[in-house]
Amino acid sequence: MTFNRRTFLGTAVVTAGLLSAPMVRAQGKPRVVVIGGGAGGATAARYIAKDSAGAIDVTLVEPSRTYYTCFFSNLYLGGFREMGSLGHSYGTLAAAYGINVVHDWAIGIDRDAKTVTLAGGASLPYDKLILSPGIDFVDGAVPGWDISAQNAMPHAYKAGSQTELLKAQIMAMPQGGVFAMVAPPNPYRCPPGPYERVSMVAHLLKQNNPTAKILIADPKESFSKQGLFQEGWSTHYDGMIERIGPDFGGADVAVDPDAMTLSIDGDVTNVDVCNVIPAMKAGRIAEIAGITEGNWAPVNAADMSSKMDENIHVLGDAAAQGDMPKSGFSANSQAKVCANAVRGALTGSTIFPARFANTCWSLIDTNDGVKVGATYEATAEKIAQVEGFVSQTGESAELREATYLESVGWYDGIVADMFG
Repeated sequence: MTFNRRTFLGTAVVTAGLLSAPMVRAQGKPRVVVIGGGAGGATAARYIAKDSAGAIDVTLVEPSRTYYTCFFSNLYLGGFREMGSLGHSYGTLAAAYGINVVHDWAIGIDRDAKTVTLAGGASLPYDKLILSPGIDFVDGAVPGWDISAQNAMPHAYKAGSQTELLKAQIMAMPQGGVFAMVAPPNPYRCPPGPYERVSMVAHLLKQNNPTAKILIADPKESFSKQGLFQEGWSTHYDGMIERIGPDFGGADVAVDPDAMTLSIDGDVTNVDVCNVIPAMKAGRIAEIAGITEGNWAPVNAADMSSKMDENIHVLGDAAAQGDMPKSGFSANSQAKVCANAVRGALTGSTIFPARFANTCWSLIDTNDGVKVGATYEATAEKIAQVEGFVSQTGESAELREATYLESVGWYDGIVADMFG
């Protein structure tokens, strides 16, 4: 198998693909292969299958039989959700929508032959390929840590067993112990995620280990919803949380998983739990496909097509698309735009102008929910923000509770939108 890593001169012209005649194959239905069964991939597969009424053959490749959402996994750490409530199967996508769900790893893409190679040996042909592989981690991003250390120092940024491991480690901390987090640099999956996690860990420790301390080593000058989180930490967890930013060494960090130590600007601290969240990049299959530039895969905003191959679309965390954050809401929104464009290209159905939206909710303490969000439009250069909103400090308890309940309703809605 030869992996094609070619790059195209210039940028694929989106409008040419959108205005051309529908793709017609000599025999059978046009074929769409979707790699990755999360908020982007599952949504795209479902919408293409549902809206094409069987006119397109859709295959979804996802190694996990049960998908655990990264969004809301922090609430499991805080004791607000059970892990089972975050797990979802692909049975309805197969049974109700006729999607061929293949539980395997995609390990190769031949862009000339338009085939995907699976770890089990199968080869899947495609007319359009949609990649929604989520994230992988940048090698060497945190000195002393690599993926082999994830059991000693979990990242828990891919939900499931890592999330359960991190919670077990927190619950096993000695009284008065230290929980440390190495926060990631920009850009990364779910910008409020690490700080919601700190809030949820603090909530858990306040109940079970109230003299424990939380230490955050952060390479960033600022972070999403910073004022809201700092207000909440002062209100609910006063004296428990210390954040060390880049001015005080937060960007000069190393860890020793064997000794369970964290070094910040050369100052070594013994810790009981260390949640290392390294710098991130697009899931490996995007790099194998030869469509990444740096750590991410550039796309055209109008249809999420790769700027290096018009027959490949990239969704969610893996895409370099402009102003949208890397969130489950964003991936779901992008998937609907992509599905409409792919269906139109393959069947000649109407393609509607691209519109995108995102909201990121965070829980700081019981019924203390906050949010940030925006609407977006497709421009020639990128997905561009049109207008945004954010919760304000000093809001009433009633409004904060309503915001949290809104997030619970959103979760139920998005998983139904993804999995049927």
